[in-house]
Amino acid sequence: RLRWWSEIGLLALLYGVYSAGRLFARGDVGDAINHGLAILRLEKLLHINLEHPLNRLFTREPWLGIPADFWYASLHYLVTPLVLIWLFRARHSVYRAARTWLMTSTLIGLVGFTFLPTCPPRLLADGHGFVDTMAQFSDWGWWGGEASAPRGLGGMTNQYAAMPSLHVGWALWCGFLLWRHGRSRWTRAAGIAYPAITALVVMGTANHYLLDALAGAAVMGAGALLTRPLLRGAARVRRGLRSRLPGGSRPAPRA
Repeated sequence: RLRWWSEIGLLALLYGVYSAGRLFARGDVGDAINHGLAILRLEKLLHINLEHPLNRLFTREPWLGIPADFWYASLHYLVTPLVLIWLFRARHSVYRAARTWLMTSTLIGLVGFTFLPTCPPRLLADGHGFVDTMAQFSDWGWWGGEASAPRGLGGMTNQYAAMPSLHVGWALWCGFLLWRHGRSRWTRAAGIAYPAITALVVMGTANHYLLDALAGAAVMGAGALLTRPLLRGAARVRRGLRSRLPGGSRPAPRA
């Protein structure tokens, strides 16, 4: 049986590796800007650059822009652990698969940050028409003008890790599990609304392009496909370890 303290340690280790990897995978700023501009050109070619009108709307209407900034700066770090706790306590039979899916997808996203540093729309030159709403409305929140991190800690974040958007990826993970395993109509409705609103927020605040959001969804899809093989492999390892213990019956620690 999974133990809550071992799960906290495992998830803390994952988040530490992810945060450190994201920080050190900064890459060249010039490359990041070129990648961001290439994404923007492709979106314009395909007529899917939704982030432009959304950003203008959020910039013009503070009643949209300010709540969106709070959404971006907080819910990513609150909803995901709350869903994990809910699964562990109330849906224990699916927790292991859900946790493995989240971990695998997050590590895939880290590979993306490493090999494709990407400048978000908000950091492009002014001529491209984007406004950083988090800088515009920074007096309303705890974040500074340079990032969604608390004031003074902006230098500790990698601002060129826009591709893929794990804000969208993690929100899709939360949304799917709430929709699939929630028992009330409101829980299932939240499972649909949360990732949809998050996708609008990341574009409206100029933190991500539409293609970043789609890449976040693709990363979660890849993680979902890998989850079952990884669980089977972990089970084989546990059986092998158990068979080597004296008597072959003592349970081995579970991943």
